[in-house]
Amino acid sequence: MEVLHALKSEISKVIVGHSKLIDSLIIALLCDGHVLIEGVPGLAKTTTINTLAKALGLSFGRVQFTPDLLPSDIIGAEIYNPKSGEFVVKKGPIFTNLLLADEINRAPAKVQSALLEAMQEYQVTIGDQSLKLPRPFFVLATQNPIESTGTYSLPEAQLDRFMMKLLVGYNTKEEEILMARNVALGIHESIVTVLKSTALLTLQKQLKSIHIDPQIENYIADLIFASREPKTYGLDKLENFIRFGASPRATIDLHKASRAHALLLGRDFVTPVDVASVSKEVMRHRIILSYEAEAQGISTDTLIDTLIETIPLP
Repeated sequence: MEVLHALKSEISKVIVGHSKLIDSLIIALLCDGHVLIEGVPGLAKTTTINTLAKALGLSFGRVQFTPDLLPSDIIGAEIYNPKSGEFVVKKGPIFTNLLLADEINRAPAKVQSALLEAMQEYQVTIGDQSLKLPRPFFVLATQNPIESTGTYSLPEAQLDRFMMKLLVGYNTKEEEILMARNVALGIHESIVTVLKSTALLTLQKQLKSIHIDPQIENYIADLIFASREPKTYGLDKLENFIRFGASPRATIDLHKASRAHALLLGRDFVTPVDVASVSKEVMRHRIILSYEAEAQGISTDTLIDTLIETIPLP
């Protein structure tokens, strides 16, 4: 669609390369889903999210997660007003359209769990009040995979709340030269708002009209069930590598993401290629590997590739 291509074009003014990352963020927005972005420092993760907020005209909030962060630093707290003698709610940075949770794995479990209600129910509880968050509302979290000092692994229940997990790699040499030149010469193009929140909500509703054939739905279910019961699908060699397969949320999110991928490409129907194109992003953080797989250096992406290669296409 033209408006989605315009959105991608605006983001690309600032972000050199990382086309897959940009596409995946747009797909998650269309699906009203949260995203976890993993990559080493300096790969423009934060810049990408900030640019996305500007191109969408959304309110933007950023929380730098640290070991001493408290849940009230995110959601807010009740503050005593000595003049009125009453407690009033002071809202935290979570009351925004797009929340960047930077280095989310640096905060302890109590702080990470403060996001769970917001991500699932789109509301927070402060004192005895439940307050609705503005819509649209997205949590885009980043984490650094190479540091272990002062970090806390995200619990599986919280990982499952993220629709997609994106892995950001290095640019090509040509892209890195262009990026260095732009920064050195101070070349900064202004970002134009091309898709406002009302238009985004309209596109989210339009997503429901994208046709998905029952055979494609069965293919999606096969991919998920093969991660849980590999022997049933003739994948005996994977049996010892998987402790737990993908959750039911993976089935739901793969269904939605496949339709969003088709919409992004201007089609009104889903193909098996759409499913395969988003399967890693949706499933990689929901498959829990065994110790044997970790010892042999086998990744969830490798397992998903095997599933896609083995499960017959409809």
